[in-house]
Amino acid sequence: MLIDDLRSARRSKGLSRLELAARAGIDPQVVKRLEAGVGTMPTLVVVMKALDYHLSGVARGADLPAQLRQRRRTLRLSLEQAAARAGIARGTVSNLEQGEGSVRSALRLLEALAPKARRRAPERAHWLFDPNGGRDTRFTPPEFMEAVYAAFGEVDLDPCGHVQSPVRAKRRILIEEGGDGLSDEWSGRLAFMNPPFSAMLKWLRRAEEQWRSGRVETIVSLVPARTDSAWFHDHLRLHTDIYMLRGRLRFLSSKGRGDQTPFSLMVVIFGGEDTAKQRFAELIPGFWLPRSD
Repeated sequence: MLIDDLRSARRSKGLSRLELAARAGIDPQVVKRLEAGVGTMPTLVVVMKALDYHLSGVARGADLPAQLRQRRRTLRLSLEQAAARAGIARGTVSNLEQGEGSVRSALRLLEALAPKARRRAPERAHWLFDPNGGRDTRFTPPEFMEAVYAAFGEVDLDPCGHVQSPVRAKRRILIEEGGDGLSDEWSGRLAFMNPPFSAMLKWLRRAEEQWRSGRVETIVSLVPARTDSAWFHDHLRLHTDIYMLRGRLRFLSSKGRGDQTPFSLMVVIFGGEDTAKQRFAELIPGFWLPRSD
């Protein structure tokens, strides 16, 4: 199923094997062999990434090896038990979970542990894939930022800065200049964060850490409204103010084109004055989510 589906995913994107190989950084013959069910786990992983292909019905994980490992643990199976189910060796299961091994063995393990696995419905392709590699390079709309300035004041820090971003901040941590907001120290009265959505949780945890340490008084963060996550229910609703936006925003691409998000958004605020939050709600349609008791 997986191999046939990968082939269909390639064709649906209008890609030849040569084009997919160039995108994945591998030889075209490797793609051909993979579509015949022959290859290695590393090849399978890079091709899935190049096609932005994700499986549901397995488990959470950054890639297929991580999903298989978490699926086995969710089922409370030992390596030996998983191997017995799949009809492969214990060492083969261990290798697959570490990102090694053959595609044939990976498919057998996937079928044994997650027989209902299927391709996760892709979000709008133009949002997720940028042929220049800028999957997360989407800039906050200037009109939205005007509301942030009007309600909260001047932004002292943009920890997710980009040279093309319209965000006005006294200090920007730019990855283009070797900066990394996940490790560099934050500072200032107000930080605004529109983090890479593919790593949203890491950035929110970093924001809370910097806020609790007193390095930043207020942090305003614009992120997808993923209200189904455990961290949202068990943590964010307890310690932050959350403003659910009405409608969708049109983010700017690196070429200046406006792309509407294929998902809902929310504003997560660490700290902040009540008057500023009230003013923000007057400027941007939405509603405040009551904190959990």
